Amino acid sequence: MKKEKILEAQKMNMVAFILKTIGHPLRIGVIQLLTDNVELSVNDLCERLNAEQSVMSHHLSNMKFKGILGSRREGKQRYYFIKLTEVIKVIECMEKCDLSHL
Repeated sequence: MKKEKILEAQKMNMVAFILKTIGHPLRIGVIQLLTDNVELSVNDLCERLNAEQSVMSHHLSNMKFKGILGSRREGKQRYYFIKLTEVIKVIECMEKCDLSHL
């Protein structure tokens, strides 16, 4: 029984870490796009989310530093992808929430 509580605590800690890291509308948008597209360039993300490159790069760097995203370079382009797949489950849970009464 104690083991279940430890696992539950680990799960809550992971969810809290993910929510803190993606707790910005632009970051949530990035995760949603990468969930549907596997990987996208910085330019693609900027265009689709109507964001300036400097702002986007700041958010992408932060999420990469914290292990949520990974990246690869191809020529002058950098492509980002989801590295911590648990973030997809958290986004899916949030999408199921009915917030219409707020």
